[in-house]
Amino acid sequence: MCAKRSTDIETFMQGVIDRNPGETEFHQAVREVSADIIPWIQDKPSYMEAQILERMAEPDRVVSFRVCWADDDGNVRVNRGYRVQNNNAIGPYKGGLRFHPSVNQSILKFLAFEQTFKNSLTGLPMGGGKGGADFNPKGKSDNEVMRFCQSFMTELFRHVGADTDIPAGDIGVGAREIGYMFGQYKRITNQFTGTLTGKGMEYGGSEMRPEATGYGAVYFLEDMLHSKGDAIEGKSVAISGSGNVATFAAEKIIHRGGKVLTLSDSGGFIHDRDGIDAEKLAWIKELKGVRRGRISEYADHFKTADFHERTRPWNVPCDLAIPCATQNEISADDAKALIANGCMAVSEGANMPTVIEGIDVFLRSRILFGPSKAANAGGVAMSGLEMSQKSARRSWAQEELRNLLREIMDGIHSRCHAAGLEDDGYCNYVRGANIAGFQKVANAMMAFGVV
Repeated sequence: MCAKRSTDIETFMQGVIDRNPGETEFHQAVREVSADIIPWIQDKPSYMEAQILERMAEPDRVVSFRVCWADDDGNVRVNRGYRVQNNNAIGPYKGGLRFHPSVNQSILKFLAFEQTFKNSLTGLPMGGGKGGADFNPKGKSDNEVMRFCQSFMTELFRHVGADTDIPAGDIGVGAREIGYMFGQYKRITNQFTGTLTGKGMEYGGSEMRPEATGYGAVYFLEDMLHSKGDAIEGKSVAISGSGNVATFAAEKIIHRGGKVLTLSDSGGFIHDRDGIDAEKLAWIKELKGVRRGRISEYADHFKTADFHERTRPWNVPCDLAIPCATQNEISADDAKALIANGCMAVSEGANMPTVIEGIDVFLRSRILFGPSKAANAGGVAMSGLEMSQKSARRSWAQEELRNLLREIMDGIHSRCHAAGLEDDGYCNYVRGANIAGFQKVANAMMAFGVV
């Protein structure tokens, strides 16, 4: 039976690869899910006969378009924009927009596929989508970013809407970019609707949106530890990244009595043996959010820290790890180094930050491992709450939103734990997240018939 299942997975994956040549990130995301789902549906013929997994792995639509804009010197520039609408079986498409030179169709299809499962796990009525452009906001003036965002939305507006597709921010898309895009959407459509989330507080945003993904990753980590009678307090933590997800994860770790050892950016990582406390973290937030500086400056300012150029922090001894930078930042060797140095739990704050071989290392080592589709769902959960606020024409207080976020993350952990618990008491959260996320979407697709 095991051999048959393996063959079924490889046959399925060969079909995905043949239909999507060269899209390695998308192949990786689909393989990670299918490795759990295909064995699980062997005795569920209705899912197999309806080709549910095959349909999930084929986006409803992929839109690509030209984005023309002029820089401050009057030069015409051309970028490519995308929106991948993967699945809307349980609600309108929901997922971020990413502006980064690495953006391509493969990356966005992987993110939209993952988003479908992640949004399902939140329990909120949201389908999966993702979009963006190969535009780099770094080094651009505010006026250049504004002109790009307006041109991008001039094309995107026809594909989105409050009941159709609700984009949000992602890498390279923060409150500034969301503001410019929403302003253009409002100008074109003459409508003030909840079409974008991550908006500023003055025009319909949510109090907790910047914190949500980082806080949520820590809440999920905390729930995993609690399931084993343990806690964050007194633990040392390695974190990658230095944007919103990383800094707010660090903030919540500090709140819980943990010791944050590292943060990073594309230039390398800092290792502060004394720990990054609340005062140091505030300095980093100002450095990255206001001055848009480099993390290496931390080591110049705080003599307790070392800067390690062009490397990642996964060789630093730690009890817990929270990767918050980007996809595939933890290799199999990195995973082995974390295990060898005493890491007992990993909670993924970024999207798919661990390669498949690295995930296998974590699972074979039987450590607690929270996959991104579960652990970093706090951001989209808060976006879903922002959608509800917009529909109700009201705002919720920060404390109420924090409690709702905690409740949603508890629910995600419970669903993953129930579906992933093995006979010996170990919880395979990867399998649990895949099965729990799949089942809700699959049942909705079955109800609609062949569409």
